[in-house]
Amino acid sequence: MLDGPDAPLGRRALDPARDVVGSRRSLELTLPADPTKALLTEVTDVFHATVNDVLLTAVALAVQDWSRRRDRPAATVLVDVEGHGREEEAVGGVDLSRTVGWFTSVHPVRLDPGAVEWPDLWSGGPEAGRALKRIKEQLAAVPDHGLGYGLLRYLNPRTGEALSGLPVPQIGFNHLGRFGTPTGSGDWAPAYEIGGFTGGADPGLPLAHALEVNTLVREGEGAEPTLVAEWSWAAELFTAAEVEDLGATWFRVLRALADHARRPESGGHSPSDIPLVSLSQDEIDRLQEELALEGDL
Repeated sequence: MLDGPDAPLGRRALDPARDVVGSRRSLELTLPADPTKALLTEVTDVFHATVNDVLLTAVALAVQDWSRRRDRPAATVLVDVEGHGREEEAVGGVDLSRTVGWFTSVHPVRLDPGAVEWPDLWSGGPEAGRALKRIKEQLAAVPDHGLGYGLLRYLNPRTGEALSGLPVPQIGFNHLGRFGTPTGSGDWAPAYEIGGFTGGADPGLPLAHALEVNTLVREGEGAEPTLVAEWSWAAELFTAAEVEDLGATWFRVLRALADHARRPESGGHSPSDIPLVSLSQDEIDRLQEELALEGDL
């Protein structure tokens, strides 16, 4: 059995013969409109971050807290990040304006929020911003949003052999974006009641991950947007109460990030925002402090 950060999160490692789609359980949780709005606007704006940066920061911190409360090591969190794969800027001359749907890319990323002062984090203090900047930079370091990982892992013999020996993520994450309810009597609308987030699949298909979280922002007619998350898991590896605890912890981290973003001293740039110069996070922070004292920021 693995020890350390890659030890099984559940009761054992994922077994493709036992942990199949037919044994999957799921739980849908909804974040209210006010913190959802803060995450989509205030948090992303003041930290010059994407929604994925914010949500994955919360995943890393939530898993770390969930694990430490169970006396399990979780210094880093290995996650498979799924994306739409429409990275036109990564391939010059490609025009995707006449294509429909996702191309879907999946790549692993190891998230490390560092040592966390939990009381400060839960109060929305500077610890929340520090963790977000750290995770944001780790995600920004992935070339082309992970578009080339599949080629390196499965089609290049040299790199494929090296990558095949690395730990496999136990967690899958996918943010699907915004889904609105159309006005009027349109013929097309999301059918949330059929298949949930994950759609249909053969019951005997092995699960890709022990635990998955799929999210979207649901926009109803006349209602404020809300963040909806579907947590799904292998039934033999976790109880519903354990996953509900993890989901609630994730929401708690998101609320802490929203609270922090409303503080006047929050936010700021990180190294990936300034690609033309080589500055560390400490150097950027000192520069911003000096400019703020001079009244230029």
